[in-house]
Amino acid sequence: MEASVPVAEKKEFVRWFLKTHQLKRRECVWILNYLLSHDQLLQNVRFVDEAHYCPRAMVMSTTDSDGIPFRFYKGNLMTADAEKSFHDLRLHPEENMFLQLNFPGRHSCPEYAAVLEDNPYVPEYIRISEKDRKEAEQLLEDSVLAFREEQLLREIDEALDCNDKERFFSLSKTLQTIKEVGKP
Repeated sequence: MEASVPVAEKKEFVRWFLKTHQLKRRECVWILNYLLSHDQLLQNVRFVDEAHYCPRAMVMSTTDSDGIPFRFYKGNLMTADAEKSFHDLRLHPEENMFLQLNFPGRHSCPEYAAVLEDNPYVPEYIRISEKDRKEAEQLLEDSVLAFREEQLLREIDEALDCNDKERFFSLSKTLQTIKEVGKP
């Protein structure tokens, strides 16, 4: 598996992460610092979601997240012993390690998005299809549009009640524009 995120970007992200977040287990800090000092290891690290599906993975969580403090997965083995994962990292530097970091706002974090890769081991039934994603986006757009229209109608009613013609015409024009944009 070829690295799609350069080591330099991964290093930059890990440094940023260690500066801005506090992990639940101090061993996680040690592991991340160890990765920073070993380019070959970091080259084989993949930042993913749903790491527990991967053949070799670690999950680390910050103190302000609801995630498990630490888990290491290898084959059928799962352990909370960070020393075992560290030992495995040192013994098998050529193997891919999938790393999931749990912290608040991670899905809207540009630093994390820059290094996040698709998890090839997530079962197909869990993945969101392109069709479903587009339908969800359309539903969200339609909902926002409907909410904005309702809000404008209330404001138009208020303008009528206050006999504010200027505001009425301005809001009516905005409503008309929104309705035109919302047409397929």
